[in-house]
Amino acid sequence: MVHRPAKVPPSQRLPRRRGQIFLKRVYDPAQTADGHRVLVDRLWPRGLTREAARLRAWLKDLAPSEGLRTWYGHERDRWPEFRRRYREELRAPDKQAVLQALAERARREAVTLVFAAADADRNNAVVLKEVLEGMLEKRVAGAEAGPPRGGRGGRIGRS
Repeated sequence: MVHRPAKVPPSQRLPRRRGQIFLKRVYDPAQTADGHRVLVDRLWPRGLTREAARLRAWLKDLAPSEGLRTWYGHERDRWPEFRRRYREELRAPDKQAVLQALAERARREAVTLVFAAADADRNNAVVLKEVLEGMLEKRVAGAEAGPPRGGRGGRIGRS
């Protein structure tokens, strides 16, 4: 089976900087600018060695459940429902801990979510990127708001 590199949308060709999350197909060549490369698929990509993948981590527990992955089957008309169901799966406490750690990593350096799907626009990595970027935006918005007002350490309900 021959794997062709997916076309990379212009939005993903930006220079890699701290605080950014990128997507890349695992069959595309790894680059230093990718930063922290993380495979986010449940199954190991066909025909690829661990050395060739040049990954820092394989977070298969962040991948969609086997049932959801099988149901979706990369059928375009199921994409909106897949996104909804996958986001629901990502709300689980065990997944939240991993997402928080990955978002924290993305605050310090570029993180590239690596996937094997042929469709670069409709896969679990796209949803993960949206979720992680949302987490980063919330953190920035919270930091801009500053500490709570009200005297002694911002406690509520005490005078």
